[in-house]
Amino acid sequence: MQGLRLLTAVACITIGMGCRKADTFKPQSPLSAGTLMIHFTNKVEGPVDLLIDDLRVPVSPSKKKVRNLVIRGLSPGHHRYFIFGSLDAFGPDHGEVELPQDQGLFLVNFSQHYNAVLYGKAEPAEAAQGIPGVSARMEP
Repeated sequence: MQGLRLLTAVACITIGMGCRKADTFKPQSPLSAGTLMIHFTNKVEGPVDLLIDDLRVPVSPSKKKVRNLVIRGLSPGHHRYFIFGSLDAFGPDHGEVELPQDQGLFLVNFSQHYNAVLYGKAEPAEAAQGIPGVSARMEP
């Protein structure tokens, strides 16, 4: 009898955990045309570097750790992106997107912070050229 109670308790716990509502990530409001929002699963401290169509785009940093990288001013059509940071790992760190004409695009991206130890002096990165009319910001 006690074994049956234990089995029932385990089944209830398992079913309860399996029926939990899944987390859904979506923007709070619709994204305007030409906007690409990349939502990270963990907060990112930065600095973050961004390449769009093989051109380095400057990313405005945030004073706090944030979950979103918002890129505005992209033209509709096909774009390639690559995200990298000295203290954060991203997965996938690159991809291709097709921006529609009438709305923005929302992506969810894995992120993980790691402590890097570099010996010696790091080479200074060249200034980001940017794309005319395109801006990128880290936002909460």
